[in-house]
Amino acid sequence: MTTMYGPDVTFLGIPRARLDDPTSLAGADAVIIGAPFDGGTSYRAGARFGPSAIRSADVDLLETARPHIALGVDPLNDLRVVDAGDVMMPSGQIIESLGRLEEAVSTIVAAGAIPVVLGGDHTIALPDISGVAKQHRAGRVAVIHFDAHTDTADFEFGSKINHATPMRRLIEAGTVRGDRFVQIGLRGYWPGPDVFDWMAEQGMRWYEMSEVGRRGIDVCLDEAFNIVRQDCDGIFLTVDIDVVDPSMAPGTGTPEPGGLTSRQVLDAVRRCALELPILGMDMVEVAPAYDMRGEVTAYLANRIVLETLSGIAKQRAQRTNA
Repeated sequence: MTTMYGPDVTFLGIPRARLDDPTSLAGADAVIIGAPFDGGTSYRAGARFGPSAIRSADVDLLETARPHIALGVDPLNDLRVVDAGDVMMPSGQIIESLGRLEEAVSTIVAAGAIPVVLGGDHTIALPDISGVAKQHRAGRVAVIHFDAHTDTADFEFGSKINHATPMRRLIEAGTVRGDRFVQIGLRGYWPGPDVFDWMAEQGMRWYEMSEVGRRGIDVCLDEAFNIVRQDCDGIFLTVDIDVVDPSMAPGTGTPEPGGLTSRQVLDAVRRCALELPILGMDMVEVAPAYDMRGEVTAYLANRIVLETLSGIAKQRAQRTNA
């Protein structure tokens, strides 16, 4: 597979791989794949160009080293990270496209690697998390979800499959447990009380931004980690770039003022990767057409992925040296 849109480059210049060639996945710790899909958007489209923008935000074909100053690791050298290109997700072929993505994620997990999916709108969380959960028993994968929105609606514009509904579909299917599903960064004017009533019935825990601001992000993360560590095999980390305040990440389809700072989200995903067993990750809702200030949103998304990989590398190094 190659990229569907934009220049055919890999994430940070890392080696290429092919999902249909098991030898190229051998020994991989993490595999980057792109999900260029925005057929589930309810407002501004354009996230299909997200994977290309995230990959292209920082490419140095002569140097793939990225030594992390604070952690003392180099995730691109201490881990074997490869890029398998984009899953082919043609516009208008929603069910087929999502099925292809789920199969790709499942293939990566079966090869013993962590899938890192570059979206794409948040509809892709449904096949991403389902693909990871296929390799575990139902309900064994917990979720930490950074987002301005809950994505737990039953319908949006009459459809059950779009970027407003994936988390509800996952819980309804039994793929994940509501009481092992934590959301951080919610704010704004959607959804209504009926959706939050449903979420409470499932045992979900969410941290609205006023609570994050009042109590502090680290206290909220402490509590979230205690929830997702219990009786699960590991964690899927799903990050919607609109969890960040649009003054720092304007390139998204559904911006909502009052979000996390770029520093807060980088620290938060680093903590997740340092302290939790990460089974998979996606980085979604980057829509570069609205990123009119030096590609700042794409750069931030690139660094959220790199920060997560750095935390994984540091955790593994600590286990090795223990």
